[in-house]
Amino acid sequence: MKQDFQVSRGPAVSPPIPRAAGRRLFFAALFCAALAVIPAGCGPGAEQKETVTDRSGAKTAVPARIGRVISTAPSNTEIIEALGRADKLVAVDTFSSGISGISPDLVRIDFSYPDAEVIVGLKPDLIIAAGHNMTVSGEDPFKLIKDTGISVVYIPTSGDIDGIYGDIRFIAGLLEAREKGEELISGMKAEIGAIAARGAAFTERKSVYFEISPWPYMVSIGRETYLGEMISVIGADNIFADQKDWFSPAAEIIIERNPDVILTLTGLNADPVAEILRRPGFDHTRAVQNSAVYSVDGDAASRPSHNIVIALKQMAAAVYPE
Repeated sequence: MKQDFQVSRGPAVSPPIPRAAGRRLFFAALFCAALAVIPAGCGPGAEQKETVTDRSGAKTAVPARIGRVISTAPSNTEIIEALGRADKLVAVDTFSSGISGISPDLVRIDFSYPDAEVIVGLKPDLIIAAGHNMTVSGEDPFKLIKDTGISVVYIPTSGDIDGIYGDIRFIAGLLEAREKGEELISGMKAEIGAIAARGAAFTERKSVYFEISPWPYMVSIGRETYLGEMISVIGADNIFADQKDWFSPAAEIIIERNPDVILTLTGLNADPVAEILRRPGFDHTRAVQNSAVYSVDGDAASRPSHNIVIALKQMAAAVYPE
């Protein structure tokens, strides 16, 4: 599954990274070579800058006209493509491979270990980064890159659907595509509103367990997540609505809360539905007893972009097939 947020595959939620000091030395060595031959901030419009407040709340100076962009997360890449601005991309993250409308010839960068020399060499006007690009220690992996004059804005994972609308507006404003951004948001609101209206009509709400990462290191979602809100939109109840954000529940608690339906993501393993149906102890849940276990498009669900509507429709059809 090509994801936007990190999913646990073991005891550590995020992939291992070098120690902070090691990362600084690593980047410094690259910059000594890169800066000797490459003038930074050389893209179109780099001369004039204006200050914007990015989605993390930080104030950042960005070029008045942005011609060359690097996207570090598939959700942002999807939005850029939908806005008709894919031609501005000079590099994307490795998980953005396969997104419709994105040239297969674009440079792919592993942003768990970003190659500073390659990034500076591409002479971007702007890097649109994601919240999960931050290191475990909270350090900014692009600090030295910003020191060369390249602008970097952050878009953390939004905690609700309104936040995703805000992300789209922000990117649209940066790339001079405001009208297209509003069209994209209006289309989302229309589809989500129609699903919400049908969901509100159900008098007997079903309970749902949404599995983000599989056994033995299960990860699910609570309130203040866009996926948790999507469960409410379809007229169902999240069994972990008393929890917050992404977290790791024990199997015993899932069984005890006895969901009517279990939703899982494609891409977790070869057959995530079959794995849950045969998982020890889960045969005591109504979901497994009634074979009410369904998979949802892993990319559409895990990437906070306009494509969450794809996952929302699948969730609605799975929980309330009638």
